[in-house]
Amino acid sequence: MSSEIKLRYGMNPHQAPARIYVKQGALPIEMLNGAPGYINLLDALNAWQLVRELKQATGLPAAASFKHVSPAGTAVAIPLDDTLNQAYFTGSFDLSPLAAAYARARGADRISSFGDWAALSDVVDAPTAQLLKREVSDGVIAPGYEPEALAILKDKKGGDYRVIQIDPDYDPPAQETREIFGLHLEQKHNDAIPTYDDLTEIVTANKNLPESAKRDMIVALLTLKYTQSNSVCYVKDGQAIGVGAGQQSRIHCTRLAGTKADTWYLRQHPAVLNLPFREKIGRTERDNAIDQYLLENLTPAEEANWQQSFASVPVRLTPAEKRAWLDTLTGVTLGSDAFFPFRDSIDRAQQSGVSYVAQPGGSIRDDVVIEACDEYGMVMALTGTRLFHH
Repeated sequence: MSSEIKLRYGMNPHQAPARIYVKQGALPIEMLNGAPGYINLLDALNAWQLVRELKQATGLPAAASFKHVSPAGTAVAIPLDDTLNQAYFTGSFDLSPLAAAYARARGADRISSFGDWAALSDVVDAPTAQLLKREVSDGVIAPGYEPEALAILKDKKGGDYRVIQIDPDYDPPAQETREIFGLHLEQKHNDAIPTYDDLTEIVTANKNLPESAKRDMIVALLTLKYTQSNSVCYVKDGQAIGVGAGQQSRIHCTRLAGTKADTWYLRQHPAVLNLPFREKIGRTERDNAIDQYLLENLTPAEEANWQQSFASVPVRLTPAEKRAWLDTLTGVTLGSDAFFPFRDSIDRAQQSGVSYVAQPGGSIRDDVVIEACDEYGMVMALTGTRLFHH
C-alpha cells in the first residue's frame, strides 16, 4: 500500500490538486478498481467506521448506504420477509446475511440512496456483489472481496466502479486534527461505541425493553454518531427507516426522519406493492413513480410525469387510507444525537409508531419529555452520551 493517492479534484472540480495521504507509514486503504474522488472518500471512511462499529456492537454483519457524508440507510443482517423482498425488489435474489443487510440499508430511503457509497462490515460475497451491481451506486468499501464478488464489481459501470479494500485492523490515532481556513483544530477521536450497558437508565414508567429494541437502539445511536448533526433516526427490525440529518432544530430532524419512516412503511401498503407498472421499467423509475404516487398536492406536470410509469393510472391512496395504514406501524425505536429540548419531538414520533426512545438526556425539560413518553406508554433510556458529528 502507498502513502498517498492523488485525486482528480477536491470537493468541487475547481478545487485541484487534491490527494489523500498519511504523514507516516502506508494508507490503510487500497484501490482495487476505479478512481475515487474527495467526496467518495469522505463517505467511504465515515461509512466504514459505522459498519465496523455496528458489527462490533451487535455481532451481526452490517451495511450502510451513504450520501453526502450522512447515511441514507444502515442495517444489520436480519432476514427480509416477503413484503420487504417485494418492496426492495429483491424477491428474485438468494440473499446472504451481508446481502440482506445491504438490501435493508438501501431500502430505507431508496430515493436518497440513488448514487450512494456502500460500506460493508464483512468480506463481500457474490450475492452482495450481485445486489450492488444492479443499483445506481458510486462505490463500495469493505475489508475484503471474494474473487467472484470482485469480478462482478469490476464489471460494473463499464469497469469504472470504485472498489476500496480497507485494513480491518487499522485504528486511527487517539488525537485527530482538522484544518479549516488555515487554522488547525484538534480533539480526541470519538471512540465512544454505544453498547447494551448504556441502555440501563430507563426513566419512564414503562421499563419493558425487549432485546430487539435494545439492538435497534444501538443501530440508531451508531447511525447518529456518523450523521451530520443535528440528527434523529427511526429504526425498525435492525434497520434505519428514517434519518433526519443536519437540521438546525430538533423538531425539524424528527419531522424529516418521521416523514421518511412513513414513506418507508407506505411503500409496503398493498396498493403500492400492486401498482400496475408498465413493462420493462427500471427500478429507479419505479422508485420515483412510487415517491410521487405517495405525495400530495402535485403540479399538473408532476401528475403527468408519474402517470407515465404505469400501464394504467392507479387510484391514489386518500389521506385517511394512508393514516389508517400508518396507525398499524408499531415497535419503532427513535434515537437522538442530543437531548430533546421540548416534548414536540415525542408527539411527532408517536405518529410514526415509536415505542422506544434512546437519547442522552440533560435538558432542563427532561421531566416534560419523560411525561410525554409516559402518556404514550413509550420506554425511554437515557445514555448520557451526546453524539454530535460535524
